[in-house]
Amino acid sequence: METAALRAYLVDDEPLAIERLRRLLARFPSLSIAGSATDPAEALDWLRREPVDVLFLDIQMPGMNGFELLAQLAEQPLVIFTTAFDEYALRAFEVNSIDYLLKPIDPAQLERAVGKLTRLQPAARPAWQQSPELPALLQQLAASLRGGRPETLRRIASRVGERISFVDLDTVTHFIAQDKLTWAVTSSHRHAVDPTIADLEKRLDPARFLRIHRAALVSVDWILEVNSFFAGKVIVTLKDPQRTQLTVARDRVRTLKDRLGI
Repeated sequence: METAALRAYLVDDEPLAIERLRRLLARFPSLSIAGSATDPAEALDWLRREPVDVLFLDIQMPGMNGFELLAQLAEQPLVIFTTAFDEYALRAFEVNSIDYLLKPIDPAQLERAVGKLTRLQPAARPAWQQSPELPALLQQLAASLRGGRPETLRRIASRVGERISFVDLDTVTHFIAQDKLTWAVTSSHRHAVDPTIADLEKRLDPARFLRIHRAALVSVDWILEVNSFFAGKVIVTLKDPQRTQLTVARDRVRTLKDRLGI
């Protein structure tokens, strides 16, 4: 017996993001797009009348954020959050979402999320969706986003297959772009992370992390020494057991020295 397609609804205040997600989802026969909205209030009205199986939901939207929308639904659908900011993804997991997708959405990660969705689809709603604590948690998360610009990151998500772990930024010596991936490097491990170096530069606390190269961000607290060599080459050595050395781009040397007071 063929399984009926899951009814999906898309909510994002960016029309282009909706259209791109529609195109990406069109190749999954396990999903049927029941509708979409760029206005969260319009989406809320529709969802109250037409419950769906899964909601692809942006988190930060004007007027009503994604957590506020969920808090007002009597029946919770399965949720795959979409967001441009990694710290929102961490908060999304606090409400037991099926998955999160960082924008711009990667087709391979979307395929992983849809696969997880179809495997986890229960005959009855899971217990977390009926928890009496869920509305209060959603309201708390919603309130935390109303302040506008998100706080700087304190930890970062690392994804390996379907396993997601969280790396404390205090343990990160540096971030480096290598082999088409971004890595958060600690004194003992390298963790693959979703944001690019440019994204991280915007989101990390500038008092703690400094971009020293187009492919590298370093934790100022982990710098052991700075060495200058012939022809103006500058190298920073870190405090990790490996005494990792990183090259400083010429146009970043002055900023580094100003930050370190040298």
